Amino acid sequence: MDNIIVETGTALYPIYFTDDFSGLAEAAEKCGYKGRKLCVISDGNVAPIYVKTVTNELSKVFSDVKVCVFDAGEKSKNLDTIRKFYDFLLENKFDRKSVIAALGGGVAGDMAGFAAATFMRGIDFIQIPTSLLAQVDSSVGGKVGVDYGVYKNVVGAFYQPQFVYINTATMDTLPEREFSAGMAEVIKYGIIQSEEFYNYISENREKIKALDKDALKYIIRACCDMKACVVGRDEHDTGEREVLNYGHTIGHAVEGLKEFELLHGECVSIGMSAVLNISVNRGYISAEKAGEIRELLRYFSLPTTVSGLEADAVYEQLFHDKKVNSNKLKFVIADSVGSTIRTSDISKDEVMEAIGTVLED
Repeated sequence: MDNIIVETGTALYPIYFTDDFSGLAEAAEKCGYKGRKLCVISDGNVAPIYVKTVTNELSKVFSDVKVCVFDAGEKSKNLDTIRKFYDFLLENKFDRKSVIAALGGGVAGDMAGFAAATFMRGIDFIQIPTSLLAQVDSSVGGKVGVDYGVYKNVVGAFYQPQFVYINTATMDTLPEREFSAGMAEVIKYGIIQSEEFYNYISENREKIKALDKDALKYIIRACCDMKACVVGRDEHDTGEREVLNYGHTIGHAVEGLKEFELLHGECVSIGMSAVLNISVNRGYISAEKAGEIRELLRYFSLPTTVSGLEADAVYEQLFHDKKVNSNKLKFVIADSVGSTIRTSDISKDEVMEAIGTVLED
């Protein structure tokens, strides 16, 4: 299997890239899991499609495999669901040597990882992401957690998986809306890290949208490679890793205020569209280039505006963002395609204008 190694200050683990689940047993055996107990945590959409194949493969290594299924969707990403996971683990006599596997999208990965980080003060977990967003972003880097009310990811931890297993063939069963949501994160990587990668997405948009196998493998691996490099240099999000939150500050505010009716990637798209306004006003990016980026987002059926919200409410929600320091907002702004700056030197007027550009009456 092709792989990338993620190396942080606390962990060293592989991301495997393949097009089926046949290598799962080998990956688990390399971790020394022979004879241990495994809990596969998945949601009600993914489990019926993949859980049988995955558990059959992992049963070659683990002595006992249990499956815990939760209701799909961001509205399940809370402490009540985590409590159900703890109950399941205790009822089935899981212990400190047991392992959790996250099978699904970003919600499954974040919650299964948080359960693993906190159960028995921490047990091993593995990521088996099946959505584009999870494969290119959330499964890598060890951010785990839950939402608290309308506040996105404010309860969580940094807890690295033992490995990430990416089967790119799962894109064949991914709903179109979920695929589009993942493309927001893919486009984000081009804007923040690589103009060459951004140009690849733009030039190959038709292939990507048509789920061309080679194009998908390329963008997924490229995003993981970029994220692994950033996480390796800043595991705990105290500096450079903040660039990965491009579009997320306003995006998270929208996501919470809309009570998670919009998908995470859709809100990131709206957030990126908003902060492009700041880049244009500061002379970093031309209005033409900003328009081109928004058009690319819309090509992948992503929203660049949102209705039903008030600018003041969005602004106040921003202060619950995890990057806020001493009550000062911090933004990631593109100073060119492929490059960003992180700054707290941003006025309320700038932020309000940016918010205003994405609000519909």
